[in-house]
Amino acid sequence: MRTARFTLDPAFTVGEVNPRLFGSFVEHLGRCVYTGVFEPGHPAADEDGIRTDVLELVRELGVTAIRYPGGNFVSGYKWEDSVGPVEDRPRRLDLAWRTTESNRFGLSEYIAFLKKIGPQAEPMMAVNLGTRGVAEALELQEYANHPSGTALSDLRAEHGDKDPFGIRLWCLGNEMDGPWQTGHKTAEEYGRVAAETARAMRQIDPDLELVACGSSGQSMETFAAWEATVLQETYDLVDHISLHAYYEPHDGDVDSFLASAVDMESFIENVVATCDHVGARLKSKKKINLSFDEWNVWYMAKTQAEVSALDWPEAPRLLEDNYSVTDAVVFGSLLIALLRHADRVTVACLAQLVNVIAPIMTEPGGPAWRQTTFFPFSQASKYGRGEVLDVRVDSPTYETKRYGEADLLHATAVRAEDGSVTVFAVNRSRTEPLPLDVALSGLGLTEVVEHSVLADADPDARNTLAEPERVAPHAVDGTVVSDGRLSATLEPLSWNVIRLR
Repeated sequence: MRTARFTLDPAFTVGEVNPRLFGSFVEHLGRCVYTGVFEPGHPAADEDGIRTDVLELVRELGVTAIRYPGGNFVSGYKWEDSVGPVEDRPRRLDLAWRTTESNRFGLSEYIAFLKKIGPQAEPMMAVNLGTRGVAEALELQEYANHPSGTALSDLRAEHGDKDPFGIRLWCLGNEMDGPWQTGHKTAEEYGRVAAETARAMRQIDPDLELVACGSSGQSMETFAAWEATVLQETYDLVDHISLHAYYEPHDGDVDSFLASAVDMESFIENVVATCDHVGARLKSKKKINLSFDEWNVWYMAKTQAEVSALDWPEAPRLLEDNYSVTDAVVFGSLLIALLRHADRVTVACLAQLVNVIAPIMTEPGGPAWRQTTFFPFSQASKYGRGEVLDVRVDSPTYETKRYGEADLLHATAVRAEDGSVTVFAVNRSRTEPLPLDVALSGLGLTEVVEHSVLADADPDARNTLAEPERVAPHAVDGTVVSDGRLSATLEPLSWNVIRLR
């Protein structure tokens, strides 16, 4: 196997990592909320019904901004159903997932959950622009953020939350380009209502950060034209445009699946190009950043059948994908793609946090455990803070059916404030180890602190209720720094974290 190579130099950087890059997503879907985050009566539940075993894992995962309450769910959401005395909250049909929503967990409970996680957990609230509009968004904003002295801010205090929630980051709807979305709109229709909503919300608070809906994937027929039309209406009113992408193997094509980040990076770069084209056309010096606020490995092919078979149950088991080592390696590669574009991707939300295509699983009345995908995220969140160095690999390649020729090595590196550097690397080869040689120019690095790898002789190995610790990262010996060069061997089909100082 030919050696993969790249050079790290502090003079060549991508940009600073925004902590929001390590965000997540809690939607009223399946068991994400009920028996996931929230399960009154569970042995580990606190006085508010929050599972403390889940809280501990969420803190370990290292998530920051948490998007809520959807997702497709938000396009039928009546925020006022989710506040006030729990016994007075109405039960509603959720058209998005053919379930019944009890509203036992609502806006106040969401904010309280974030506070329990810690100060790093920031609210990211979505407003309903599917079945509702400007007026309802303003009412939610007043209830959530205004200090006091108005009908809705005083109602919040009456409900037990005297202090405002201080929500700074808002999503203007969800996936409005998708025909599956309740209240689906054309780009012209959505651009207009998003602009009017943004303008009105800024009349209350000009310092909000707002996210306009971009495409639900670059395979959408309206991709790029959608962004261009929406931004023509909203460019000076919003700060971010959203991207959503999920990946799974198709027809057993694992080699293409392992190269999923090729598509993700292309998606990011094409949206950046579209944003900048609109900015140039408007003669604006402003740059629109990207909010990749839904991303993950998701076996979507089985989801439609699961949902269509439902008859309005409450919190059924839905989208509970059990992730393998192969899935975790792809997942890690998607994280690398986000870090490699940290100059423009300033928000990202792993969808979702618990049970629903999630890194954390729970059993009602039982334990909580880490999926294989938990480990790349927790390591990236812990060690991926600082400045992303420009990594341009010289790597052996392989052919894929979906994406053509792809590098076997996918990598990035982040330099922390103290000068230490962490290399994140994936070997996409399913059969061969990959020698790695990295020139460390001007960084003053002399020592390998740790080389951690997630790999397994069985690429289909998983963590389950029966075997919750079957898969975990392990240490690698033999990785060294000598004469200003890092030498390592990456195991086949592996996610690697190499820490240097």
